[in-house]
Amino acid sequence: MDIVGIIAIILALIGIAGGFLPIIPGPPLSWVALLLVNFSDKADGTISTAALIIWLVVAIVITIADYLLPGMMTKVTGGHKSSEIGAMIGLFAGLLFTPIGMVLGSFLGALIGELIFAKQDFITSLKAATGAFIAFILTVGMKVIFSVMVLLQVFKYLF
Repeated sequence: MDIVGIIAIILALIGIAGGFLPIIPGPPLSWVALLLVNFSDKADGTISTAALIIWLVVAIVITIADYLLPGMMTKVTGGHKSSEIGAMIGLFAGLLFTPIGMVLGSFLGALIGELIFAKQDFITSLKAATGAFIAFILTVGMKVIFSVMVLLQVFKYLF
């Protein structure tokens, strides 16, 4: 395998990690991996321009949704910015206890953020934390599914 193919696989794997880690732009990195497959000497054919454009549009939509959906879901369920921030802090704290810690940390972080910083009652805080948690699960799910599908395409063309 050539260096371009190896870089494509590494980027696709980092893309999957980016589905869980908010600091890494998973779908865009995965798309770059798909693009690199076209430049590999070991690729079994090339990916059509139309397919690359479709994958790019999906990556962009998922990335935009990743930024907008948590805020929208939090607002819909009556939450404040503190639950979004709490969910993010809980996610990072939960990294030590992956994967359950990430999920539970995100939910508990949002709940604690609402209770302490937004000074909401428990039921209102629970509702807001649930909204933040659902948004977290949806966005992580979209990013991971997209990145795994791209990795499968990269393997399909390289092996």
